[in-house]
Amino acid sequence: MIIYGVALLAICTLAGVILGDMLGVLLGVKSNVGGVGIAMILLICARLWMQRHGGMTKDCEMGVGFWGAMYIPVVVAMAAQQNVVTALHGGPVAVLAAIGSVVVCGCTIALISRTNKGEPLPDEPVDIVPPAATVGGR
Repeated sequence: MIIYGVALLAICTLAGVILGDMLGVLLGVKSNVGGVGIAMILLICARLWMQRHGGMTKDCEMGVGFWGAMYIPVVVAMAAQQNVVTALHGGPVAVLAAIGSVVVCGCTIALISRTNKGEPLPDEPVDIVPPAATVGGR
């Protein structure tokens, strides 16, 4: 099950790194700007698109869910190693990137929450007999 999500994660990671490098060049910075965050947003969007269009099997969905959950601690560990004080003294690009990423993530979350209709899960049990009717042995 785990191997099924690796291809989608790899594609999103490569696309995120390329877009982050391009964003860094456009901003005049010699580093990747937001590539990991862009990759995570691409992974979320790709997973939702594949689910809606029937392109994701149950095994693939479980694999993507696993790697998506593993991706967040990796991002946190990478961010913990960065020196924020040095980045802020380096210029306003770090502040603009932070504000831009928060705005883009907020807009993406709002878009996802508005487009998701909240359909019930198919594995939820349905109670036919109310629990109060079974009290007293009848």
